[in-house]
Parts: sequence; structure tokens; C-alpha cells
Amino acid sequence: MRTFILTTIIFFITAELQTAGASSSVKRPRKKRAWIVDSSPVSFDLEEAREGVFPHILGQLNVAKDFLPGCFLSGPGVDEEPMDLFQLDQTRAVIEVNEKVDYEKNKNFMLTLECSSSENVHMRSEVEIQVLDVNDNAPVFDKVSYETSVKESTPQGTDLVTVRALDLDDSSTGNGLFTFTILSVSPEPTNLEFFIKQQSQTGWISFRGCLDYEEAQMYTIIVEAKDHGAPVQQSSTSTVTVNIIDSNDHKPELSVKTGSGRVKEREIGVVVYTLEVKDGDHRGSAGWRAKYTLHGEKEKNFKIETDLTTNDGIISVVAPLDFEESPELTLSVSIENEEPLFSCKVKQRRSGSLWDVDYFRDVSSSALLSFPLTITVEDTNDPPELTHAVEHVTVMENTTAGQILWTITATDQDSSSPAGFTFLKGEDVDNWVTVDTETGQVSTVKVLDRESPFVKDSVYTVTVYVVGKGEPPMTGTGTLVIHLLDQNDNLPVLEMNTLSMCLSETNIDITAVDLDLPPFSGPFNYELLGDVKEKWRIEPSFGTTVTLVKDSSVHSGHHELSVKIADSQGKFSVQHLTVSVYSCSIEYSGRTGKGPTVGLGVPAIAIILISVLLGILLVMFSLFSCACKKGQLLMREIQDVEGSLIHYNVEAPGTDASNYLQK
Repeated sequence: MRTFILTTIIFFITAELQTAGASSSVKRPRKKRAWIVDSSPVSFDLEEAREGVFPHILGQLNVAKDFLPGCFLSGPGVDEEPMDLFQLDQTRAVIEVNEKVDYEKNKNFMLTLECSSSENVHMRSEVEIQVLDVNDNAPVFDKVSYETSVKESTPQGTDLVTVRALDLDDSSTGNGLFTFTILSVSPEPTNLEFFIKQQSQTGWISFRGCLDYEEAQMYTIIVEAKDHGAPVQQSSTSTVTVNIIDSNDHKPELSVKTGSGRVKEREIGVVVYTLEVKDGDHRGSAGWRAKYTLHGEKEKNFKIETDLTTNDGIISVVAPLDFEESPELTLSVSIENEEPLFSCKVKQRRSGSLWDVDYFRDVSSSALLSFPLTITVEDTNDPPELTHAVEHVTVMENTTAGQILWTITATDQDSSSPAGFTFLKGEDVDNWVTVDTETGQVSTVKVLDRESPFVKDSVYTVTVYVVGKGEPPMTGTGTLVIHLLDQNDNLPVLEMNTLSMCLSETNIDITAVDLDLPPFSGPFNYELLGDVKEKWRIEPSFGTTVTLVKDSSVHSGHHELSVKIADSQGKFSVQHLTVSVYSCSIEYSGRTGKGPTVGLGVPAIAIILISVLLGILLVMFSLFSCACKKGQLLMREIQDVEGSLIHYNVEAPGTDASNYLQK
């Protein structure tokens, strides 16, 4: 196999060598060699937007005559976009321009000139056409107008607004370079001068001096952007609006230097003084709005609020004042604006730089004004003051009537009021006490019961009044809180005296209650009385809730039991308990006192349904039998009378048959 493959390879190699030898022996015709010559680049200048007749000559090419017939141009502006701007006149060896060229679209063109002679010599040259810019574009602002708002307190030298412009002409020449200039400012400022700083295509408008809201609330500035082109300069303008926001450059001014007011003692919610201020700043602004603060005696008894419409300070009483304690009060009011005060005054103007100004701004707080105020408290009849507004007493329940609980004492702060008081009883829901109108002695009028429904948590409350004899009569209020101590005055009783249980059950719970508190209540001792041995028993016999156990010998029926129940102190009662025992197969709650409800099983229900169906069938059979017998009887009677019928030659029945059927 290897020998076969090797022989085949040698055969093909030999055949290829013979073919190559035969080919090389054939003679080919000799061609003349072509020469390609690269000429030096050629450059022409073309002014954009040139006027005149088209086409016009751009420039002369230095090409031998025998090459001209085989010359052609290619590249952008000829056979590439923008198409047909240039063409080659082969007869004159010149490049011609067919239409206007725009520098802003094409700044130069790189063309290729290729020529060939009859001697098979090829020449290739690069032709560059440089478009010369002319000043045919004005600088254009990025906005038709600008607007900004600045505070009156803004210091000089602050940049207020930024303007930008763009010139499409060549930025390396004066055609594309421009300068910002402020042409006009309206209204014309007095202590203020706007100027513009420029860097490249951006300008920043700033100012020298002081802004004054009271002089002008708005300035309109005309800004020009003019290029440096020649012989004609192009320009455009934009409008800049600067709004001035009022700041606090005026202090609040008081209409009066001091003030005084009057208020009756214990009177609240009344206005005692209105403080009027004036401010030269814009109404409603933070520099105009006033803030008031009270200082001095009993300042917490007053409040001061700012009237948002008038800016006045309204002083009113929020806590009662006492003439006997302070018949006259001295207060002071500090006034400031919400915004810090500032001031700006021009001292000297400087050309080309910021001016010399006297600028002040208190960043911590605005200027304070102090206003002294005297408040006179007018004396009125004061209510009596109880020595103890709330009196707590502790009394054992079941205390007999006539027990003195409290003697009310009171004082009157008014030295001019007549001496003496009248004592009255207020709220006493169960009428437990009486109050002596002259002495103020509070005594019981009935036996006090801690278990009364009007007692809550062993406490009973009574309200009393003390009426002074001044004019008008004033009343003081006191409260008597009676704490009742418990006694063992209640016996334990069963919670429920009637119980029900099934015969199959062996026990049921019983519970006793006692209205007294420990240690006069539970846990209790239980004991069954009577002949119940080996029938009923209680397990355990001590506790609040115990178990009544039924013996298996007890039959169904009603059983009357006597239960002795003793509290922790040995006081007892004998309670009658009725236990109903039923034969039942379902569960129920024996503590309801009602007998069990007997339920029907599935077999019982089936028997009842079958019985009902049989009854219905029996009734239907009886009715059917009666109907059949009545029909037979009727037919028999008809047959009996059939022989007595008289035949007539008419279709209607005889009257005798008709009458018989109607019977």
C-alpha cells in the first residue's frame, strides 16, 4: 500500500515538471513599462461666499500638454459630497469654481489630480483648496433674554447672571472673536454700576456699589456681543432683567417710647396692650415682619403675638394674676425683624475696580429694640381658698349616723371682704353626709356601707362648697374622699342554688361568694348537712370552688341538699342546693340550672319517618276505597232505573234522567 501511494506522488510531480518546461519554452510579446510620477502638492485659496459670475477660475495647473487629455480631478467637491463645486478645464489646465462656498460648512478640500500621457506615463498630484473665512456671521447669544433675582443685601462684586454667545466664523481671526459690552441700564442707577467680565465665549454680569430696593425694584440691562471682523463688525444684543428682592435695611420704629395696660385679677384671654411699630422695608417681607419677645415679672402669664396684617404686637393674658401678690408688673418687650439687619453706603467710586463702600450685616441677629411696659392688676373679689382643697378620711364601715368626718376651714385673701363663709354640700350621690352651713362641719347621716354600689374601690367622694360674703359672692370648691374599712358583715352564699347533671356523671362544681374583702371572705369551708351519707359528698371541703360528688346509688330525679358554708373567720350560712339528675346521653352544662336536652339518634329518626310514610299511605288507600265503592253504588242505581227510560226521537236526554242525575 505504501509503495502504491509513493509511486502515485512521483507520477504527479513528474507531470507538473514537464508542463512547466513546456510553458517556459513558449515566447511572450514584450510590453512597454508604465511610469508613475508623483508631483508636488498644489494649493489654492478660495474666499467663501465670493460674488461674481460662475464658473470662475480658481487657479492654473502646471501640466504638460501631452498629459492634458488624460487629466481628471476627484475628491470632495468634485465627485464626492458636496458634488460639482469644482471642475477641471482640460484645454486650459485650470480649476474652476461653479458656486459659492461656505466656510462654516467646509473649511478646506483635498482633491487628487491624475494625468496620463501617450507614452504610458502617469502623473498624480494632491490639490488642496483652502477656504478663506469672511465675517458673515454675528455672535449669537444662547438666550434672547436672561432674568435673575438677587437680594438687596448682596455685596458688590457678586456675579448676578451668566451670559454666553457663539460666533460661527473662524475663531483664529477677528471674524470669530467678540467682546461683551453693556450698552444701557434702565432705570439709570445712582449708587450702582453694572459691569461685565468675559472669558472666551462666557460673560458674568456683576456690579459695583450698593443695591437699593427702595430706589429700583428691577433693572433692565442691554448686553451686546460684537466681533472683531474687518472691514465690517457683526453684533447682536440680549436683554438681562435683574429683579431686586427687598432685604432688611430699616430698623423697626416704635410709635411711642413706653406703654401701660390694666387687667383684672384672675381674668385670662384679654388683650392688655397693642404695640405699634413702623418699618420702611417692603410690607410682608422678612425684613418688615416683626418678632416680639416678653421679659420681666410674670412673663409666663402673658403672651405676645404678631398681627400679620398690621405687624403690631398683641399682648394678652394667658394665666390669671393675683392682685394681692403683685398689684403692678413691669415688663419689657424686645422687637426685631425676622431677617438680620444690613446696611450699605458708597464712600468713594473707583474706576475699573470695586468701589469703596461701608457694608455691614449682622449675621447673628437683627437690631433689637426694647420697649418698657407697666401692667396694673385690678383687685376683684377673690373666691375663698380652702385650707385643704382635698381632704382624705378613713372610716370603718357600718359607722353610725352622726359621725363627724371633717370640719372645713377656708381663708379670704381680700382684706376688704366681710368676714365669714357659708358652707354647702355639693355632690353626694347616696346622701351619706350633711354639712353645717355655719361651722363647715361634715357629719354622716346614715350607716356607711362599703359594699354600696356607689362605692368604688372602697372609696366614696363628696363635693363641698365655701361661699364668701363679698360682692359678687365667690365660691371655693373642696373634695372629701372617704376611705371605708371593711368589716365581716356579709355571709358567704352559693353562686348558684340550682344545678343539673346527667345520671352518668359523677361530680359537678359549686362556688361560693362573699362581698367582704379578705380576711373576711374566702377560702370557705363546705359541709353537707342531713342524711346524705353514701349518696353525696364534697371534695375537697375547703376552697372557693369545690366539687360535689354523686354516688352511683343516686337515681334520677330532684335532690334537695343543705350546704353549710363558713368564711375564713368562721361566720357561716346554710344554703339550699337543688340538684336535678337526668337520664341523658348527651353532654350539657349542668351549671345552667336547666335540665338536659334529649337528642334523637339516627335509628329513632328513621322509625319516625317510616311511620309517617305508612300513615300517609294508609290515608290514601282509605280514600281510594271509598271512591271505588261510591262509583259502584252509582252505577248500580243507574242500571236499576235504565228500564224506565222513555225513548224519544230527539237528541236531548229525557227530563226524568236529567232530574235523577241532579239529585
